[in-house]
Amino acid sequence: MVNLLNLDQQGLIDFFSSFGEKPFRATQIMQWVHQQGLLEFDAMTNLSKGLRQHLKEIACFSLPEVKRHQISQDGTQKWLLQLDSENSIETVFIPEDDRGTLCVSSQVGCALNCHFCATGYQGFNRNLTVAEIIAQVWLARHRLCPNQTISNIVMMGMGEPLTNFDNVVTAMKLMRDDFAYGISWRRLTLSTVGIVPAIKRLREECPVSIAVSLHAPTDELRDQLLPINKKYPLHQLMSACRAYTQGKPSRHITFEYVMLKDINDSPAEAYALVKLLKNIPAKINLIPFNPFPSCPYQRATSESINRFRDILTQAKLVTVTRKTRGDEIDAACGQLAGKVLDRRRKQ
Repeated sequence: MVNLLNLDQQGLIDFFSSFGEKPFRATQIMQWVHQQGLLEFDAMTNLSKGLRQHLKEIACFSLPEVKRHQISQDGTQKWLLQLDSENSIETVFIPEDDRGTLCVSSQVGCALNCHFCATGYQGFNRNLTVAEIIAQVWLARHRLCPNQTISNIVMMGMGEPLTNFDNVVTAMKLMRDDFAYGISWRRLTLSTVGIVPAIKRLREECPVSIAVSLHAPTDELRDQLLPINKKYPLHQLMSACRAYTQGKPSRHITFEYVMLKDINDSPAEAYALVKLLKNIPAKINLIPFNPFPSCPYQRATSESINRFRDILTQAKLVTVTRKTRGDEIDAACGQLAGKVLDRRRKQ
């Protein structure tokens, strides 16, 4: 059986063409599934009875099971989704007065081992399929209250999206498609620690907004916090970021910077960051660290965060201190873990 949630518009066109159906069947299916929320072929009344019967024999819509739904005091919601007998992921919805942001996972765990991230501590099991990625959007959209809408989607959940490139891009094309979710590229953001070749490829294939998990202004410090920096050091990453915005005057790169006490929060690091981001259209998100068990780091003080921010703003860098949301249900930045196999049992 073909899980049709794995297919974007072109994939559905190819699927229907394989047994002689017209291309417009693709958009009909997309509207029923992604806009109306229907997963039963018999309910798709603009399909002929014969086609509906044939689809029931060869295709399906398979969704993860919602195992737990939590709502924090600030309205943040988190779903634990069971993918199979051994793997789960987490998806988070963050409501604001002027928008609603869905944080979507791309992998079960993460292989990049960033030292301040709960997901990295869990190890890596596998990539998500297109269906498992887009199902997070489908489930959230059709489980939120009528007055809650998803205006923004961020690929900032569990995993490194650019190491699951093909599936993530296909899912983002569905997110952007007007026959599915209609999210503009300005409101669709992919977060990456800096997989340089994939950033270059993304610019050509699906130029959404990107957020770079930077967290340090020097190679020496970034090597300690994000081991991937040893493979793609800062000069390569900054070059890729400049290229990503080239020819797009309205586009900027968001740089994520987790504030760790006595690690990366001094004025010296702030001035080094100003120098590093010179000539890059940049916005900086300062993220108060969200602790989790077994992690040795502490959150930087409010005083040091404010001092850091002031140095950046005085250098005319657009800088925002991110509000911590959903931390009491472990839904805040860096806290997502889900349930994955302990990597130590694989050795």
